[in-house]
Amino acid sequence: MTRYLAIFLAFISSMLVPLSIQADSAPKEINHLIQFVSTSGCTFIRNGSEHSSLDAVEHMKKKYQYFSSKIDSAEAFIELSASKSTFSGQPYHIKCENQPKEKSQTWLLNELTRYRMAEKLEVDDT
Repeated sequence: MTRYLAIFLAFISSMLVPLSIQADSAPKEINHLIQFVSTSGCTFIRNGSEHSSLDAVEHMKKKYQYFSSKIDSAEAFIELSASKSTFSGQPYHIKCENQPKEKSQTWLLNELTRYRMAEKLEVDDT
């Protein structure tokens, strides 16, 4: 029985490492997403109104500040600060030049995946 407990604890501790790494990388990833939005030049659509990327960044920063105690990952940042209206519940959309309109949540999650892959490649190269 003790052997199984040791194996179980080893398994659980191995699962915690990625969580701590994710928590440590969250501010860097969130800053990247904010920078990505600010330089995108895309139009953000909130509750039917179009906004510039710079206006979108200001809006996301305000929501990030408001929800900061609940945001412990880039995914939580996207969910709480950049994907839908707190008041109406309507999803935000993004419209970039020569691209179809899509939900901002999908757009940002795709960028987060690209960013993480690039970071992983960078770490693997060192």
